[in-house]
Amino acid sequence: MRKPRHRSRAVSGAVLAAALLAVTGCDATGGSSPGPEGTGTKARPSASPTPAWDSTPRSLVAVGDSITRGFDACSVLSDCPEVSWATGSDASVDSLAVRLLGRTGAAERSWNYAVTGARMADLPSQVARAVPRKPELVTVMIGANDACRATADEMTPVADFRADFEDAMDALRDSLPKAQVFVTSVPDLKRLWSEGRTNPLGKQVWKLGICPSMLADPDVLTTAATERREAVQERVEAYNDVLRDVCAEDRHCRYDGDAVFDYRFGQAQLSQWDWFHPSVDGQARLAEIAYRIVSRKGE
Repeated sequence: MRKPRHRSRAVSGAVLAAALLAVTGCDATGGSSPGPEGTGTKARPSASPTPAWDSTPRSLVAVGDSITRGFDACSVLSDCPEVSWATGSDASVDSLAVRLLGRTGAAERSWNYAVTGARMADLPSQVARAVPRKPELVTVMIGANDACRATADEMTPVADFRADFEDAMDALRDSLPKAQVFVTSVPDLKRLWSEGRTNPLGKQVWKLGICPSMLADPDVLTTAATERREAVQERVEAYNDVLRDVCAEDRHCRYDGDAVFDYRFGQAQLSQWDWFHPSVDGQARLAEIAYRIVSRKGE
């Protein structure tokens, strides 16, 4: 029997569903409690704790895969980083970097080290490239390629996915102990199948070998095909559990609360070249989601 979709959730929901998972520091003690008996004085209030999350970072580095590179958003089989949800300069996207740093600041103090085709095993090396920039915020979107394999049996094991993510976070913390990290969930690949399969062109493009573990034979609804898609979906959900859990162990890390996974995208948000990657409009929607979470103050 299939397990519920949101397993072991520390705080339920996503920003788009009016909730956000965020990691907080310990509450301060003190205040105006009485001093020791007989002193006639009150204890001095302790200083306010420094928030674990700064909603106005001054620099940003993006790491991840083809989604963050804007692959197939502008032209076929090409990266288009100018429309990246994280660091793009295109006004129609209004990227996270532009929203946080302004257009000039984004051009000068944001960098995109994501790599098309990257899997979680590649994240530590991307972090190593990012560290010399000393960013105040690191965005992470990765994991779709770990599930999109030739067959479901070839998907990255969950334990390996966790170990590689932990290695990347450890490497970041060794060099930048206070850099903030924003981690997005892996997108809903089953929704991608259900949306794209209604488009004849999309189905033809998928035959070229796009995410066959989920998208192969899109019109086949046999038990075996259904079980294959369910296995991929459950693996994506397990990856998101890992991202949530590892991020929750770091007070300077904020997970998106499954906001990207839960986003109800349609064909307008899909590339018209591959019906898999986000279109320019899809990149803009990702930028909106990210900004709503990253800019939330407190915690």
